[in-house]
Parts: sequence; structure tokens; C-alpha cells
Amino acid sequence: MTTYRPKALCPVNNRTLVDRAVDSVRPFAHDVAVNMHYLADQVCDHFAGQSVHLSNESDQLLGSAGALGHLREWIAGRAVLVRNADAFLAADLSELVADWDGSRPRLLGRVREGRSDFGNVQYVGACLLPAASVLDCPDRFASLLQVVWAPAWGRGDLQFVMTSGEFVDCGTPADYLRANLVASGGASVVGPGAVVLGRLDRSVVWPGGFVGPTEHLHDCIRIGRDVTVQAGEHQR
Repeated sequence: MTTYRPKALCPVNNRTLVDRAVDSVRPFAHDVAVNMHYLADQVCDHFAGQSVHLSNESDQLLGSAGALGHLREWIAGRAVLVRNADAFLAADLSELVADWDGSRPRLLGRVREGRSDFGNVQYVGACLLPAASVLDCPDRFASLLQVVWAPAWGRGDLQFVMTSGEFVDCGTPADYLRANLVASGGASVVGPGAVVLGRLDRSVVWPGGFVGPTEHLHDCIRIGRDVTVQAGEHQR
């Protein structure tokens, strides 16, 4: 799928992952920035004319902390709300930002059986960072886990807000399909301008796609007329 689009521009129930991420942070942020690296020209075209600051990492992938370091002048000493654009998150971020005093990093998480990111807590793609933590981020490749979260976890300064909302890290075709089915309530998803003459079962047809009259797609993503990505659970 990412041969054709960067992951953040893949649609989930006919809305791109990055648009979902931007919409989720706008109620709580004065300004919004989007980092772009792979197929950056598509991201630039997608946000043309919108009030979004674009940070181009085409020359060097910077990681989650390096991206903030690269944006230091634009951030201008402010605290930051970070939202991963490659994951589907149904939770309203108001539960994350409520009563935050800005003194310690705060992550949105959920309890997961067995060992996870922080004990039994899984990070689900949204966090708050104090201004001081942002200043620690270098303008080179670095991760927030390395620069901010792990040190704060070791000091006992890492806060968590638990959510029961749906979260899907869209790292595989199976998970991407699952995110679509969660967002659609279990129905197959057909994008704008797509033509479906055959049968769909738990499948996604991208905008402008085509499914012929003799085709039966099951657990698939169709791109264009003839590109089909198998996405059943066995593909995880």
C-alpha cells in the first residue's frame, strides 16, 4: 500500500490517518505541525492551503524526538501535544489533556496483558510534553523513548492516562484492515469514485478503485483496478 501513498495518507473509513490525527489535536493546540519524510510531495499537496505547518524531513528521517528538535524555533518554548499519524485512535484526547499542569510528560495508554511498553501499559499514540522536555530534543535522529520517556520513567516522573478507546497501530495490512472495520462498524469500505460490481466481504476499496463483476474480495484492500493486498489475520 505504501508504494502508492505514505502510511499517514492511507484512508481509514475514507478519512486519512493524518487528517484524523490533525482533527484530534486541533481542539487543544494553537498551532499544528506535520512532519513529512517518505513521499513528502504527496503530504505537501494534501495540506495545500490548510493552516498546517509542514516540517520536511526528506533529507534525513529524524525520529519522534528529532522531529521536535527540528521544529524548535517554530515551537518557540511551548509545551507540545504529540499524536502519531500512523495509528488509528478512537479516544477523544480531552481525557489526556484534562488537568495537566505541564510539569511532567504524560502518555495516553491502555493496560495490556503481559509485558508492554511501560510495565503492562501500552502507549497508544498520543502524549503531552513539557516545554523543558521539548528543549532536550536534538535536531538529529532520536526517539522520544530514548530522550524523554525512559529517563522520566526511571525517575518516576512519567504520567499515564488510561483509555478504553479503540487503538490500532496500522503497521501491517491486517491491522490496517482492522482499523477500517472498527471505524466503519464492521462494514466494507468503498472510497469516493470507486466502482464495485462484484462482492465485498470485510474489504476496503480505495478512492477511484474498481472491483469487477466476477470478483469476490474477502479480507482485502483494492487499490486502483488490479492491485489487491491480502489482509487477513494470517497476514499479521
